[in-house]
Amino acid sequence: MALAVTETVQDGGVLVVEAGTGVGKTFAYLVPVLLSGQRALISTATKALQDQLFARDLPRLTEVLNLPVRVALLKGRSSYLCIHRMEQARHHPQASQAIWQRALSRVEQWAQVTRSGDMAELPGLDETSGLWPLVTSTRDNCLGSNCPRYKACHVNLARKEAMAADVVVINHHLFFADLAVRESGVAELLPTVRVTVFDEAHQLNEIGVNFLGQELSTQQLLELARDALGAGLSLARGLVDWQGLSQQLENAARDWRLVAGHHRGATRLRWDGAAPQGIEDAQWASGLQQVGRALEALCQGLDQVTELAPDFQRLLERCQALRQLSNRFQEAGADDAVRWAEVSAALRVVQAPLDVAETFARLTAPPPAPQGALESGAQPVSQGSRAWVFTSATLGDDPGLRWFTGPCGLTAARTLRVESPFDYAHQAALYVPEGIAAPGARQHSLDVARLVLDAARRIGGRTLVLTTTLSAMRTIGEFLQSHLDSGLGLEVLVQGQSPKRLLMARFREGSTQGQSGCILVASASFWEGFDVPGDALQLVVIDKLPFAPPDDPVFEARGKRLEQQGRSVFMDQALPEAAVMLKQGAGRLIRSETDRGILVVCDQRLSLKGYGMRLVKALPPMRRITDSREFEQALADLLLPSPELPPGL
Repeated sequence: MALAVTETVQDGGVLVVEAGTGVGKTFAYLVPVLLSGQRALISTATKALQDQLFARDLPRLTEVLNLPVRVALLKGRSSYLCIHRMEQARHHPQASQAIWQRALSRVEQWAQVTRSGDMAELPGLDETSGLWPLVTSTRDNCLGSNCPRYKACHVNLARKEAMAADVVVINHHLFFADLAVRESGVAELLPTVRVTVFDEAHQLNEIGVNFLGQELSTQQLLELARDALGAGLSLARGLVDWQGLSQQLENAARDWRLVAGHHRGATRLRWDGAAPQGIEDAQWASGLQQVGRALEALCQGLDQVTELAPDFQRLLERCQALRQLSNRFQEAGADDAVRWAEVSAALRVVQAPLDVAETFARLTAPPPAPQGALESGAQPVSQGSRAWVFTSATLGDDPGLRWFTGPCGLTAARTLRVESPFDYAHQAALYVPEGIAAPGARQHSLDVARLVLDAARRIGGRTLVLTTTLSAMRTIGEFLQSHLDSGLGLEVLVQGQSPKRLLMARFREGSTQGQSGCILVASASFWEGFDVPGDALQLVVIDKLPFAPPDDPVFEARGKRLEQQGRSVFMDQALPEAAVMLKQGAGRLIRSETDRGILVVCDQRLSLKGYGMRLVKALPPMRRITDSREFEQALADLLLPSPELPPGL
């Protein structure tokens, strides 16, 4: 892999690499990039992976290689403290509460000593906190050069460091957000970069689809109402009926949400007519019109005070943009896009492209070199000589990696598959149990829970249960918590009952230092990026094959396009997607050369259906367990001491 990356960096072009677990793909692209001396942009899937690259992997390599490389970390605007908004937060109506006062005091104390302003430095405060949006900014509410604290702005300082660095670490969300609205600094940075690497690239298409579209949400509306009220009461009290205008917009947003009805959990509704499925056309239109009227009234109020402070001019621009969106969503959707409504505690409507093929085809194509220097003074790089590297542990189940390259517009890219070095035949086993109710049956989740209960008792926890739905997660979690013997000292952790980072930390502790092992029951966000090497995790149970819901609006729209091309929705879309997801889930099991474990897939279709063989081939080459007795013996074997590694490993 490192040799292939080296060739691509030297010659330019596009390389797509599927690197199995344990290959060391991070070093396999970092070492050639660092040794090349070329300016590079590295994009990861999450901010946590960003921090790992910036704080651990890159410093380690630059020290070992003895390279004077300048490295910068660049996150989205809302990841940084906004000094101006922090100073205003004391005037916010909610800030009078004692709990808010204490939290805000901690932020203010930290603000005196932080150099980066990265909110990740502040322990005990995460993005779910209601205080977070009051002390950070967004593209919508940032005042730009009109801000009184512009010179001290942490976002601008981070951008300046990025423009001066040799290697800049960003994330996929930031990359696509900047392509859509050009506000984070990446648009200025990208033309000066010789090498661009996308790690965890399998997420690019889904992340890109969400960012390259248009969206309107009740959360945006409520935040605008809150910000207008706060600014109005602190900077222009008595000049406009701020309470009335804010309340009108809040009421409109909440009424619009109520039109969508009650749904358990987050639900995507198809929207290919006048209103999303299951919603009466007239009610939907009335709800959107009410939002538009409330936005129009707020625009008129803000227009009266724009000369008083730059805050009001920015609020007016936000209000006008949301009003335009509310008008646009009252019109018919575009033919080449998919439109849907996402209903949870909030309501979000989206119109997005079906994939990011056009975007990446344009970015990676070799047009004539741009002329002239950029505003920053950095020299542009010839597009034809640029190198693009896309890598992940899972990019498809076919040799050409078409599941990834097609939707990402990289059909002409060089592809490479590098197998995992782990000895899966000896380290891991695959078991498809018989006697479990078919997926979809009411009994299925309870059967899975009973299997987990018995197996976890035998090995002292050490079990991760991955479910394909939130309802299955709740059913299995509740069963285990109510049936597990307290005397065994095992702990059942369920996603949503504690913050994710706390669940991960508790599970990793395992049975070390006299603590009992754990059973973790989780859904979507734990299928990837959850790394537990060692004996703390030895059993991964997947409740059923992870096929996408056939009524998902994006899946359905992509399927219609495939049908128009004369292709099979199941074979060309549903099955490859399930194979990638299944491989991601299975990848939680073996994370090092000494790990041992069992993967249990509680879905007989893996053994009985013709397509099951294709899914099994997508998994690592584990040995097969054929019956319950062999499964019980394999569980008992996990309790034996791990064999020593062969010399030299």
